[in-house]
Amino acid sequence: MSKNTKQTSSRIGRLASETLQSSSSSQVAKSLAASALSQRSGDKQTGAKMEDKAARVLTSDRYAKETKELAASVLSQANKQH
Repeated sequence: MSKNTKQTSSRIGRLASETLQSSSSSQVAKSLAASALSQRSGDKQTGAKMEDKAARVLTSDRYAKETKELAASVLSQANKQH
């Protein structure tokens, strides 16, 4: 299996940092933000559980645009082959 070398952009990194610092952010948003920040540099990739969570967020109408942006970033860094 090939390795996904994508990293979190600086814009998404800022969004993730703001999300983690906000008391009004949901636990889902904070977990996606933490995942995105952990992939800011280095060779970390999205795990299967986080990939599933991100996919559920993207297909749901109940999450904010910013949460969906974090989910999209996290999902783009997954290494799942279809």
